[in-house]
Amino acid sequence: MTTVLAIALSLVFLPLGLAKLAAMPVMRQAAGHLGMSVQLYRVVGALELAGVAGLLMGLAWTPLGVAAASGLALLMAAAAVVHLRHGDPPVRCAPAAVLALIAVTYAAASAG
Repeated sequence: MTTVLAIALSLVFLPLGLAKLAAMPVMRQAAGHLGMSVQLYRVVGALELAGVAGLLMGLAWTPLGVAAASGLALLMAAAAVVHLRHGDPPVRCAPAAVLALIAVTYAAASAG
């Protein structure tokens, strides 16, 4: 189960992180909507990519995977809060909240 969760999370965060790092137009628009600079959004993308690397390397060394999943969970919890603070409806926060829960599930299953 943990392998499936790690791969699923990686498949979600890899394109998102790359798009933010490359400052794709849709990500520039999202950054603007949230009141973030493109540079800060690139940092978020780099953190997502670091999380992907940690998840995948965590398949070989569990503590790294747990740390990566925990970091991604915190990042997604913060994303949900940022969306709410900018007046987005709860449905707009749902993807970040769901990803945070999946990351926490992976961390808990791996650590247990």
